[in-house]
Amino acid sequence: MTGHNADDDLAMESWLVSAGRDRRPGSPLNVPPIPASNFVFGERRAYSRDDGTAGWEALEEIVGGLEGGFSVSFASGMAGIAAIFDQLPAGSLIALPDDCYQGVAGLVEAGRLRGRWEVRRLAVPDTAGWIQACGEADLLWLESPSNPLLQVADLDAICAAPRKAGATLCVDNTFATPLNQRPLALGADLSVQSATKYIGGHSDLLCGVVTAREAGWLERLRHARELGGATPGTLEAFLAVRGARTLAVRLERAQANAQILAERLAEHPQVGLTRYPGLASHPTHAAARRQLAGFGTIISFDVRGEAGDADRVCGALRLIQHATSLGAVESTIERRASIPGQEHLPPTLLRLSVGIEAVEDLWADLDRALRSSAADR
Repeated sequence: MTGHNADDDLAMESWLVSAGRDRRPGSPLNVPPIPASNFVFGERRAYSRDDGTAGWEALEEIVGGLEGGFSVSFASGMAGIAAIFDQLPAGSLIALPDDCYQGVAGLVEAGRLRGRWEVRRLAVPDTAGWIQACGEADLLWLESPSNPLLQVADLDAICAAPRKAGATLCVDNTFATPLNQRPLALGADLSVQSATKYIGGHSDLLCGVVTAREAGWLERLRHARELGGATPGTLEAFLAVRGARTLAVRLERAQANAQILAERLAEHPQVGLTRYPGLASHPTHAAARRQLAGFGTIISFDVRGEAGDADRVCGALRLIQHATSLGAVESTIERRASIPGQEHLPPTLLRLSVGIEAVEDLWADLDRALRSSAADR
């Protein structure tokens, strides 16, 4: 059975390095990529879409141990998310944050328009509203910290609240990573990771992992993966495992950088508002301090002026890459309101994913770009 709690004798940093290996004498130290769709009959594998591969299973063992549950890997984070929503019967009620990844919001809205389910949107910090929804909704979908406003939900209280019979509570744990937050230990049923982000960590793959607290979810998720064809590629699984080995050191460096940059951005004359859970000024800082082992690597901030001013900041950067996505070794930045489905966000909001570069180089790049944009106004 794939996925289990990490060895109690090992720190998470050691588990990342040691898990997911074939320890039989003579085996490769690292599980190699095996580009095979089918296998000679006689062993447990016949067809990889149905029976999995050693590469998938290595990734599932690593993430399952980190999250404290049973993992199933998918072709992308959205593929895993779609498999979860596919479990809902017609007419279900979904509780969804008002600030969440636009792909999830789009998936939910498409289902609503087809009459598959009803949707209730709630503010992430509205703990009372989420607790009430626990007794009414069939699926409670939480994203904490949220994307891109970085609001932290009171998962302690929400996960402990009584739920409607048969209801599922799922937490998108991508921004926090299992090193900073373990939703299943708080009582969530499912935790989702876009392995494209921190687990892979090098902007070179698409992959997702869903981890369940109870083993009963395994066959449901695997069956959905099989029927939907949402299987990870051979190379992608190999790269995700390789990336996971360094997650702890990458995260430690990047979130230390992020704290320094957030504090400086909060004081910058060309920045109107800085959002980062590690700042005392952040609206959900208290919840972040209580629940998170670290405050993450994502900062969102509003450039003073108009959308064009924020675009000029992105264009003036030299070290920080003007690109989407997050969680990789390189720092990336984008104006989120320019993304379809995100037009409701502040027009000058920039989401910065902080990487592992030297922090003073990152700051020099940001400061110069912000001042250059102001001079051109």
